[in-house]
Amino acid sequence: MIKEFNTQTEVSVGLEALWAALTKDLKIIVPKVLPNVVKDVQVIEGDGGVGTILIFNFLPDVSPVSYQREKITEFDEISHEIGLQVIEGGYLNQGLSYYKTTFQLSGLGEHKTLVNVKISYDHESDIEERVKPTKTSESTLFYLRCLEKYLLNGA
Repeated sequence: MIKEFNTQTEVSVGLEALWAALTKDLKIIVPKVLPNVVKDVQVIEGDGGVGTILIFNFLPDVSPVSYQREKITEFDEISHEIGLQVIEGGYLNQGLSYYKTTFQLSGLGEHKTLVNVKISYDHESDIEERVKPTKTSESTLFYLRCLEKYLLNGA
């Protein structure tokens, strides 16, 4: 049964700049924002919209897995919502049978954006203790903080 975990954070970056960083500039920005974690991001299929498949290659000593393949399953430029589902590697190699992160952005002014994060997941019977949604959401929020810092420093 798929479960959900929701969290949110405010980012001191304007809506359009943050949206571009999470969508069209994603493959370029992620390795720059997380240089000690992500070696590179490759677009395997698609044009950046729904159905696009990306591979996030991790540095060798970062994780027990070397990559994570994700598919964009939601993409709405009007509501500024993007959903990325892990389809191979990453969390799926750690016992989860389903894992998806959805970002929904709302402007809070010229230089502030509210980011609602929804993590949808399912797991094998005893896995929840090892891969908790609160822990994976912490890594997502950490990425958003690093992204904010990167964008504020003139990227």
